Amino acid sequence: MNRDRVAVIGAGQVGATLAQRLVEQNLADVVLVDIVPGLAQGKALDLAQAAPLRGYDTHIVGTDDYARITGCSVTVITAGRPRQPGMDRMELLKTNAHIVESVVEQVIRHAPDTCLLLVTNPLDVMTYLALEVSGKPRSQVCGMAGALDSARMAALLADRLSVSVRDIQAMVLGGHGDSMVPLPGHTTVAGVPVTEFLSEEELAPIVERTRRAGAEIVGLLQSGSAFYAPSAGAAAMVESILLDEKRLIPCSVLLEGEYGLSDVCVGVPVKLGAGGVEEVVELELADEERSALARSADAVRKGITALRDAGVLRE
Repeated sequence: MNRDRVAVIGAGQVGATLAQRLVEQNLADVVLVDIVPGLAQGKALDLAQAAPLRGYDTHIVGTDDYARITGCSVTVITAGRPRQPGMDRMELLKTNAHIVESVVEQVIRHAPDTCLLLVTNPLDVMTYLALEVSGKPRSQVCGMAGALDSARMAALLADRLSVSVRDIQAMVLGGHGDSMVPLPGHTTVAGVPVTEFLSEEELAPIVERTRRAGAEIVGLLQSGSAFYAPSAGAAAMVESILLDEKRLIPCSVLLEGEYGLSDVCVGVPVKLGAGGVEEVVELELADEERSALARSADAVRKGITALRDAGVLRE
């Protein structure tokens, strides 16, 4: 059977859990790659031996050889250092930039036609870096952030309202960090605006907790960061691309004038299909929301500037 093949670079918690989701959904064969000797191989073998119990026929292989990813339709990059308690995403910048730069160079060498999906933090800056290093069009490089942040907001709203999470459609834009822009005005419960259920004062703590959701989990774990929800966000994006579902999912993408922003990657709603990012969707934003998105983009630009100053990005 000819299935799509997906490469997952990084066999840590996010990467391994994403690989599990993809094979258990019978969505694609997976090549799990990690430079740590035996790590990807061991996790891949464990997942392969779970197949008879979980009923999936997809194949998974673990390797430290990038040549094995040849022909992969989508490559998800999770490799990098995770955030530690008290650590801001930007503190990860230089270390993860060098990791992502090296990974992208290897991926493009062996799978030049693959669609790149970034998960490594700081997400928006790493997406911009991958775009420049790969030389690929923006339709083929995007970052998983908005799907995760919107899911977090939806989970908090479902809990607050005591309704099914399936009925919540949340929308979060901007950079993946403290400056993200949750949009209650574009969030619905079974098609009904959430503002019909909760006042601005009642929504405020949910919006703030959405912004702090990643740091909250880091603080509770005390070692490492979230991986169940991030891997689910990446899996949803991979599924939309492989099955040409054309789902409207917020993700980090290079803007070329949309929302009045250019030369920066931030989370906005896009149509994801077989062509990758097939369309950037512009929402009608209130002046305050548009200003918040601009401030969020400025925060991402600081990271991009830091990489230019460090010589990682070209002038």
